[in-house]
Amino acid sequence: MVGSPPTSAVTKLGFAAGQVILELGYDDDVDDDLRMQIEETVEGDLEDEDYGDVVDGVLLWWREEDGDLTDALVDALTTLEDQGFIVLLTPKVGRPGEVDPSDVAEAAGTAGLNASASVNLTPQWSGTRLVAPKTGARR
Repeated sequence: MVGSPPTSAVTKLGFAAGQVILELGYDDDVDDDLRMQIEETVEGDLEDEDYGDVVDGVLLWWREEDGDLTDALVDALTTLEDQGFIVLLTPKVGRPGEVDPSDVAEAAGTAGLNASASVNLTPQWSGTRLVAPKTGARR
């Protein structure tokens, strides 16, 4: 596909065959080519907010006007399996709805998450992989 994100970027964010991925924040501005690439990589459909079981990962589309990012990340954590991950997708700098990187870092830290990878996925969206720290300690 012309213009679709490279598979390596999708796999760098942690997507792999057989995973169940919950998609949150879907709207008419999401990148459909990216969604299809993720579905091809996990070999299944993305689940929506009505999915009632735990998941391996959460794909969270987030824009500045969407509300409180910390709350959204904490809510997303409740659906994750142990060792699960969140991929936070935000509009790139200069795009409508862009989120300041310091806001992402602050929200992730407050939610108890660390950024483990950041990728420029598409002309409009950047992705950040967020994971819980690997230490055994809990706050």
